[in-house]
Amino acid sequence: MADFSTIAHPYAKAVFELARDAGDYQAWSDSLQELAKLLADPQVAALAANPALSRADLAAGLASGLDGKVPADAVALVRILVDNGRLRAVAAIASEYEALRAEAERRVEVEITSAVPVAAEQQEKLAAAVKQRVARDVVISWKTDESLIGGAVIRAGDTIIDGSVSGELERLKTAVAR
Repeated sequence: MADFSTIAHPYAKAVFELARDAGDYQAWSDSLQELAKLLADPQVAALAANPALSRADLAAGLASGLDGKVPADAVALVRILVDNGRLRAVAAIASEYEALRAEAERRVEVEITSAVPVAAEQQEKLAAAVKQRVARDVVISWKTDESLIGGAVIRAGDTIIDGSVSGELERLKTAVAR
């Protein structure tokens, strides 16, 4: 799949500014997810890729399919994307928008992968420590991976804290190889 992040950023920023001005980030999150879901449908994707279909007809068809499912602003975005040949970037626009929204809301999604399931009390303590470390509200998803042997790996945005036994063994292996 192509990387649309460069193309998506200006669209996501414009949508973010609309959402910020309206004071409703969630509505645009919902709309972008609905658009991405629609365009992920194989039949819609085939229709969008059909060279025999004019951009105007494609925009009209998509607008009709979205009628009542998303606000008029989201339909207008679809029309702009179709006119500019950027329709395939919708999922990337949604992703970029969510990153901008998280930054504005001072929120970060954190993934904690541990070797064994973590008890609720420990989850609370770890969540508080991560929140303090990143100085943001955190939304944590918990996973288990027995291959870690022990410990955990914490991913918060671009930051990765590897406190796993397998990570430590890998670091020791690298040090010994030098």
